Amino acid sequence: MRSVKRQLLCLCAGLLISHGASVSLKADGVSDFYDGRQVRLLIGYSAGGGYDTYARLLARHLGKHIPGNPTIVPQNMPGAGSLILANFLYNVAPKDGSVIATFGRGIAMEPLLSGMGTRFDASKFSWIGSLNNEVRVCASWYESDVKSMRDLETKEFIVGATGSGADTVTFPVVMSNLLSPNIKLISGYPGGNDVLLAMERGEVDGRCAWSWSTIMSRNGDWLREGRINILVQLALEKHPDLPNVPLITDFADNDDESMALELIFSRQVMGRPYLAPPSIPIDRQKALRNAFDATTRDPEFLADALRIQLEINPVNGQAIDDLIARIYGASDNVIRLASEAIVKNESMSLNGN
Repeated sequence: MRSVKRQLLCLCAGLLISHGASVSLKADGVSDFYDGRQVRLLIGYSAGGGYDTYARLLARHLGKHIPGNPTIVPQNMPGAGSLILANFLYNVAPKDGSVIATFGRGIAMEPLLSGMGTRFDASKFSWIGSLNNEVRVCASWYESDVKSMRDLETKEFIVGATGSGADTVTFPVVMSNLLSPNIKLISGYPGGNDVLLAMERGEVDGRCAWSWSTIMSRNGDWLREGRINILVQLALEKHPDLPNVPLITDFADNDDESMALELIFSRQVMGRPYLAPPSIPIDRQKALRNAFDATTRDPEFLADALRIQLEINPVNGQAIDDLIARIYGASDNVIRLASEAIVKNESMSLNGN
């Protein structure tokens, strides 16, 4: 009897050792792959912009949280609003975890909304996470007659915007097509600051697709002095600072319209997305996700972000997977509604741009 017990104990111990060795080998495999390696972080825009600034911040800290501590090397690959990078990542980039990327927050939805020039299925990318769940707002100048969304039922709201394809154009277009024809657009301003000057001069009533974090960091005095009214949050979740300001989806007339708005504004959840090509080894994808999550909790990383005034409101890779799966599972009618909503109606433009 003692001999049988001894044999069972030896067998169990052997299994435990074997299992531990297997786990260790997997961990060591990831570490061995990344040890001494340079990981390219491709950026779908030119140097100096928001995506570039966020990416270079991440590059300074991510490597120390990846087994093997690789060096993260940022490289810009601009073109076609970062669509060139998305196609490259899906079809050309090595599928081994040695290349990661960031591209425009709305690129993942392009195969559904237009399909023009897209050669990827966003549901198959290896999503790592997003540094920001971006909340943008529509706001009116204090002298405007529009003080709330209810006022749009009877009063004209003239919105300043930048160029075609920008969120400052797309979002008010969607609102005009789906919610209120009283929204009019003056586009063609060189940048966001020019729109704000136009508000102060009385050329326009307000601005949409205005980042809440930007308002807080650069125009907080306007809030404190009551010089702007926050009308609606262009996001899927409310910002903690704005519990009483409605979401854009609150104004949908039916389930399909609500889902169409969700499809369009889901890009805000991926405010600063990071991802790898499809089909990278599962253990390396997990390591990259874990490293990303650890980086967003790293006090040195957070202090660095605070120093350069970047908001960090992270979303993990699994949450993005779930969101993409929901969006790509939308019905044909929802996709049609969303696609039609983003098409600019020239009657809403006051200058023909």
